[in-house]
Order: sequence, then structure tokens, then C-alpha cells
Amino acid sequence: MCNLYRMTAPREAVSTLFGADPGAPANFAGEVYPGYPGLVVAEGALCAMTWGFPLVLRSRKTGQPLKPKPVNNAREDKLATAFWRDSFVNRRCLVPVSAWAEADGEKGRMTRTWFSLPDAALFAVAGIWRPTDAWGQAYSMVMVDGCERMGDANDRMPTILRPEHWRQWVEGTPEEAFALCRTWDGPLDVERTSEPWAKPRAGVLF
Repeated sequence: MCNLYRMTAPREAVSTLFGADPGAPANFAGEVYPGYPGLVVAEGALCAMTWGFPLVLRSRKTGQPLKPKPVNNAREDKLATAFWRDSFVNRRCLVPVSAWAEADGEKGRMTRTWFSLPDAALFAVAGIWRPTDAWGQAYSMVMVDGCERMGDANDRMPTILRPEHWRQWVEGTPEEAFALCRTWDGPLDVERTSEPWAKPRAGVLF
């Protein structure tokens, strides 16, 4: 599953590419982690939302609610379940992405491997969103089976949407949208790095 991605394009470039209203200025980092804000295209406008639907857990000892956990990936085979269904049917969005990362290597010494589209500074991943009491508006990426180019990095990957399918994802019927939940069959660039998987969370704010 995807737990880190980059979105390094300027807000104006994102607005132009997606034909979306730029919306109100908002801060978000160039590297996006679960529980932190990222930029999405929803209802024809750019807006910052928290990456991950809040899942409230309770302490086994006290029964009191704990800090919500961000559930930032929605498997396509789970979209009809209660946790995701209403958002998938009524609130689909596009998530602008420059590249996403997977942890590679042995436990404790994992590094970042980045995946992106050749000659594309930005592409769209299928997303769903909803308002929440805990974090305001929140979104999740839709995941499908990983493609061959990902190798052993992960058996799941984000649902990459071609530009001609963007409108179908956000405006189509649930059946039309679900038909787009398929493994990417186009080229994919792979950048293996020596960056540690866990490192200080820093990025450029736009």
C-alpha cells in the first residue's frame, strides 16, 4: 500500500492541468504522509484535505477513544463495504501525484523506491473523500493489484487514471467508476534510492 507520495508541482500548474478552480490558498508539503494535508481535485476545485479517513480505536484497558488512525488506502475490492461505500458512490476525487514511494529492503534498513510515469511531472490517482469530525475533509487513495514493474516492492499500487478517464471517475456512475479500478498497464519509471524509509518529515510548502 502507498504510505508516502510526492506532489511537487506548483498549485497554478495543477489548476491548469486539471481545469480546476484554484480554490483558497492552503499549506501542504511536497512529500505527503498519512494524517497530513495533501492537495486534491474535488467538485471542480483544488483543496487541501487530510490524507486518510480517521478510524477511532478504543483503549483495551480503559475503553476510552484513542487518537484516530488515518486509513489512507482503500482497496478496490473493499469499496462496497460500509467504511468506504458512501464516499465511493457520492464523493470521488482526483489526487495529483508526482511520484509515490514504497519501502524496499530488509526490515530496519529499508530505503525509498520511487515510482512515477515517464515524461510526466504530474498524474492523477483515483481518490475518494468525506467530511469528518476529527480532521475536517479527508481523502483516501484507491488501490489495485501492483504491476510487474513494481517487482517485490509491494503487491498493491495506486489506481492511476489516464486524462481521458478523469471525468468518468468523478462524474460517472459507481459502475462506470469501478470499471477504472484496474492495474496500470503503461510504462513506469522506477528510482531506487539510498534514502532511509523513515526520516524527518520535511517538504516545500505551496
